Amino acid sequence: MIEKSLKRKKILIWTGGIILILVLGISLTSRYFANKFKPLIKEQIKELVLRSTDSLYHIEFSSIRINLLTANASLTDVKVVPDTQIFKKLIALKKAPNNIYYVQLEKLGIRNFHLFRLLQERKLNISQLRLDNPNVVMINKQFDFNEDKLPQPNQSPYDYISAYLKEFSIHTIDFNNIRFKYINNNKTKPEVDSVKNLNITLKDYLIDPHSATDKSRLYLLKDVQINLNNYTFATPDSLYHLNLHQLDFSAASGKLNIKRFSLIPRLDEMRFGQVLGYSKDRYEILMSDISLEGINLPLYILKQELFAKEMNIANGSVAVFNNNALPKKETEKIGRYPHQLLQKVKGKMHISQLNLNNVNISYSVFDRDSRQKGTISFENTSGGFSNVTNMPKYKEKNPFMTASLTSYMMGKGKLDVNFKFDLNAKDGAFSYAGVLGHLEGRSLNRITRPLGMVEIKSGEVKKLEFNIEANDSIAKGLMKFQYNDLSVNLLKREEGEDRLVRQGWMSFLANAIVLNPNNPDKSGIMITAPIQEVRKKNGSFFHFIWRTLLQGIKHSVGVTEAKQQKIKTQIARFGQMKIDREARQARREKRRLLREKAEARKKN
Repeated sequence: MIEKSLKRKKILIWTGGIILILVLGISLTSRYFANKFKPLIKEQIKELVLRSTDSLYHIEFSSIRINLLTANASLTDVKVVPDTQIFKKLIALKKAPNNIYYVQLEKLGIRNFHLFRLLQERKLNISQLRLDNPNVVMINKQFDFNEDKLPQPNQSPYDYISAYLKEFSIHTIDFNNIRFKYINNNKTKPEVDSVKNLNITLKDYLIDPHSATDKSRLYLLKDVQINLNNYTFATPDSLYHLNLHQLDFSAASGKLNIKRFSLIPRLDEMRFGQVLGYSKDRYEILMSDISLEGINLPLYILKQELFAKEMNIANGSVAVFNNNALPKKETEKIGRYPHQLLQKVKGKMHISQLNLNNVNISYSVFDRDSRQKGTISFENTSGGFSNVTNMPKYKEKNPFMTASLTSYMMGKGKLDVNFKFDLNAKDGAFSYAGVLGHLEGRSLNRITRPLGMVEIKSGEVKKLEFNIEANDSIAKGLMKFQYNDLSVNLLKREEGEDRLVRQGWMSFLANAIVLNPNNPDKSGIMITAPIQEVRKKNGSFFHFIWRTLLQGIKHSVGVTEAKQQKIKTQIARFGQMKIDREARQARREKRRLLREKAEARKKN
């Protein structure tokens, strides 16, 4: 038993020793050949980059480490640099790309380069290139000769490597935590943008006799995947932080998804305008789901034109606040309607269809007279925009951007509205038409009390229809407003306090003289309100629409110039009657005192 045990130990020891010797031998042999082949491989890498890019790029690195046993390698202090003289020659030959790149990184990792396949079959197949923390600079200059160019090379890179390689492929190229700078050289002064924390994965890069003509490939790649996590950007005016949480894009599918997007003001509602020193709209935007489909990445790479078949925005909110107790900055806003601003966007874009789903929109104002905040809200807004574009070739086919939206005013009254924007109109022409369904009138007190100092006691909106044509200077149209049992209280702010109190006499006059309690009235006569609203030059798009609709509502309920003059006359008459009554009372009091004095003298 003991002898058998000793024999087993000896066998294990010898076996272990042999394995150790083999491992050491292979390791030393691997290291020997790796060192021997280093100069050759170093030159081959440089030659490969030169040949595969038609001498446009060359690679520089300080050292190379190779492990033939694991078929792994790494380069340190790597730079990929374009040759500007070659680039100029390519421009002259009309073969230059629109983009050139400068890449710099501390280490480039090469995993599993399949040495035996390279030696036996002359095929260099690499499983992974890993580039950590690279600095990438992309310079764009658009050339006419690249117009409508396909995302395949002019000449197959295989022609440059075929003398010593039958195939060159990289399964995955990972750029991790990129610092990316984009320079637009298409204007007199270069424009620079930059982003950090960017991750890019290039899938299945292939150079062989057929890859250059493979239309399923994008610049010899099967896919380009982009990921950006937790990107935060402070706007140039320092008023907002823009946050992007988890952006993912795949060129193969043409889909881009943003998990969460936000535009957050750096100051709260009241301090926002106070710090600026004047009244200015404050925006707060939160979106949970944004996606684009059918993105044409080659078009964007070549010409920085964003083309997408569809964009979806869902589950979010847009809140606008303005403090009109502050001084107004007289800034002209002519030419700043949505479709006009779209035409001024620097980058060219075309989105065939933009869909909204479950977006809450609110507009709030802190009023200088009431010292209170009023809010009008449009909740669960859904619908879509068509032909969102600033590109001439698409505007030639269809010069109109249209929108069809459904929302719930104050969360209760269903509102259907349609917009039509003329993208070529120099005067900003657009039109809008809509229908508001049943709504309890008191639901509007959130806005009428603080902003109009009017409290709706009762009233039921049956239907409100409007159809309006507008441009930069004027809006004209028609409104039909059907309602029942309208009654209001006029309010005023209690002196020295921030609370509103009822004006009894004025409220009585408004209900008795001014307001139409029903439309149509008891005899069935319907008041139709013509609209003609002149735009204030410093008024925003939404302010203009609100003023236009308010004019139609006021006319429908009876707040016309004639009735306002009538109530002013009535108030003046009642005021004079009060003065006359007080004068008569004073005269009577004087006579009474004189009688009392006369009677006192008689008694004395």
